[in-house]
Amino acid sequence: MKKSTLILLATLALWQPASAQQAAPKVQTLRGTGTADIDQAPEEKPYLGKLPGSQKPIARTFSGQPPLISHTVENIDAITLEENTCLACHGPANSLNAPKAADSHFMDRDGKKLTEVSPGRHQCTSCHVPQADARPLVQNTFKGVVEAKKK
Repeated sequence: MKKSTLILLATLALWQPASAQQAAPKVQTLRGTGTADIDQAPEEKPYLGKLPGSQKPIARTFSGQPPLISHTVENIDAITLEENTCLACHGPANSLNAPKAADSHFMDRDGKKLTEVSPGRHQCTSCHVPQADARPLVQNTFKGVVEAKKK
């Protein structure tokens, strides 16, 4: 009895997947018909300002928006725990015409004034990004405060 039950179950197990595959509807992709095409990276857009001071900064569109970096960051050394090359021009001891980092960058979370940039603000590119001549990825109807005041 056990042997015949085992043979019956094995036969059903082999037979069922074949019939289930035949009955399953064909799944269509969400990408459409050209799924065999290789994904292409978008065209690389140049930074608007190659050298520091060569590009007029883009106005901020809402209160509290971090300013955009008006020059390329490609040749700037990586920001490490020990060194931040941005602060050579934008730090407290800058003698250039570069904008100084905001006073809020020199305060700890309790509001105590620091002589160096706060560790929470050390990684500049976490908030600040370079200006680039790039078309928006999606349609956007956002009108910033600055743009709304012009009209």
